[in-house]
Amino acid sequence: MNNPVFSEDGLVLEDSYARSMDGVVLPWLDGRRTDVTAAAADGKPLAVSRFDAERPRGTIMIVHGFTENAFKFSELTCSLLRSGWSVLAFDQRGHGRSWRDERIADISLTHVDRFDDYVSDMETVCSQTLRDMPKPWCVLSHSMGGAVTALYLEQHPEEFSKAVFCAPMIACSTGLPSFVTAAVCRGARLMGKGRKRVFVSRPYTGPEDFDTSCAKSRPRFDWYEACRVRTPALKNNGPTYEWTLHALGVTKRILRPGAVERIRIPVKVFCAEVDNQVLPGPMRAFTDRLPGGTLSVVPGSKHEIYRSPDAVLFPWWHEVLAFLGN
Repeated sequence: MNNPVFSEDGLVLEDSYARSMDGVVLPWLDGRRTDVTAAAADGKPLAVSRFDAERPRGTIMIVHGFTENAFKFSELTCSLLRSGWSVLAFDQRGHGRSWRDERIADISLTHVDRFDDYVSDMETVCSQTLRDMPKPWCVLSHSMGGAVTALYLEQHPEEFSKAVFCAPMIACSTGLPSFVTAAVCRGARLMGKGRKRVFVSRPYTGPEDFDTSCAKSRPRFDWYEACRVRTPALKNNGPTYEWTLHALGVTKRILRPGAVERIRIPVKVFCAEVDNQVLPGPMRAFTDRLPGGTLSVVPGSKHEIYRSPDAVLFPWWHEVLAFLGN
């Protein structure tokens, strides 16, 4: 893939982004992807994709965020493979091609009965698929995936060699004091509306608005939105009251006394310069308690740092690769 449309680290230049992703990256990844189905602890099917490097230096596990999926990280997966890393990525329950609650007809609605189900699913994927992939194992997580990974690492502190957190959801931001949002969600649950969409969200009707999105790269944003329009499994866009209530509860669990300190591997936490989805204070508190943790703010980025313009994305990603490779 020696091609002028790629950066030195195998990322795609914005000038030809959609054409390069559709015509080069996706076909190349298809030739290296093996799709399997993992059975969660409760029997629910989880969609898992493994990508095998030719001469692997180890394996990177990608844990996506809220309303995301493994496919959304195709550009980073391509770069990791080109850098010699095998990649394991999976769709968390209620997302992408994995199991969705049959009681919820709206495919764009995201729900979970217990946040621990996400953590249990990560354990399932590690035990059923990651165990057969080359070591060392590292993990790259984003947003909600960061909360899942934090809880997982607190329970399995030595399974991975390194961890990268991209704008992790140590505490989510709802625009209101958390106790107010929690009270609204508890009220909805008492009225039997726990699986209903929160009132500030609307069903998916087409491409999101770029200006209010979590991305700052227009070409990256437009390409993925075009994929969502034609692919029903990618249309997650909002939470239920139950999901929101569980998301609000993870902060105390992650930051409970003695828990963070158990994670003794090298950890790099990246905070976006502008982020309306997660709160920076708890993220910093989490990092400060990590024995091997460092935090960096990425200038010029929004919540989805990995969908930044080239001038922001390329140096950030180069730093990620350097951290993983050292």
